[in-house]
Formats: sequence, structure tokens, C-alpha cells
Amino acid sequence: MPALSPQPLAAPDHSAAHALWSAYAAAEPLAAAAAPDYLVDQFGDHRELADELLGLVAAGVKTGTASLLAEYVWEGEVPPGIGSHTIFCSGDGAPRVVVRTVGLRICRFDEVTSEFAYTEGEGDRSLAHWRHEHQVFWERVTQAAGRSFSPDMEVLCENFVKVWPPEGISDPG
Repeated sequence: MPALSPQPLAAPDHSAAHALWSAYAAAEPLAAAAAPDYLVDQFGDHRELADELLGLVAAGVKTGTASLLAEYVWEGEVPPGIGSHTIFCSGDGAPRVVVRTVGLRICRFDEVTSEFAYTEGEGDRSLAHWRHEHQVFWERVTQAAGRSFSPDMEVLCENFVKVWPPEGISDPG
């Protein structure tokens, strides 16, 4: 039986993300006021991957994520800054968690450290696993953008803390 192809990400529900942000801001007014803008995003490039990585955040295992710096340019987006907030959504677009960026480092793909790979929480958490999986992922991403992947591409290594909801990952339904 052939493997099912991954389901594409559904667009994030921005009105539900605003409601999640409002709940956070009401409970933590000083933290929200210190960085009142937020990004709405998803992990990965398909629903299954987004949900898997969100589960790692819920379990407290994933406290880092990496992005190709060039991707922000291609997509016309601004990278997060220290103290900024991101609402991560599940693969079906439902907002589930608010995180705050606590660390950023730009380096080449082939210079990512084993310490950072561990914070991503994926697989066996080794640098070898991180490099393999991220190269496969970014080869898909760059190809879809009409570009090609190279180990000297700059990567934004971001560390974050989950700040909302306090009890875990929210479930809108």
C-alpha cells in the first residue's frame, strides 16, 4: 500500500490567535505590554510535522526552532526578536501556545551546535539527526521557493519559553 502524502498546513486562524493572545495579555499584562505585537506561525511544512513538533513543545522538550534566514526575505516577513512572542498553531490552523523568544543566534547550517540541536528536541536530539532532518526539510522548502539548499546558508537559531497557556497546550475544541 503506498504511503499517504502529508496533508498541507491549513492557514492559521488569526481571530482565534487573537483570542489566545487576549487571554495571555489579561493574565500577564506586564509581559504582554512589554512586547505587545506577536507573530502567528506553524512548525514545519505539513500538518503531521506541525502537530508532532507542537507536541514536543507541549511536553517541554522543544525549546528551540531554526529557520533559514533567507526564508524571511522570500516570504516578506520579519524574524522574531529577543522578547517577542509567537503563537504557534497546529497543522489544522488552530492556535495552541504562546512562546517568548529568549535567545537568537545566526550561523551557517554547517555551524549549528550540538547544544542547539538538543534544544530542538527532535529524534534522538543529536546534531547528526538535526542536520539530516533539517537538510531534508530545507531541500523541500528551497526547492518550493525555486532555490537550492546549501550547507553555508544562514540559519536563525531561536530559543523560546512557553508562556501560555500555563496548563499546557490549549485545545480550542
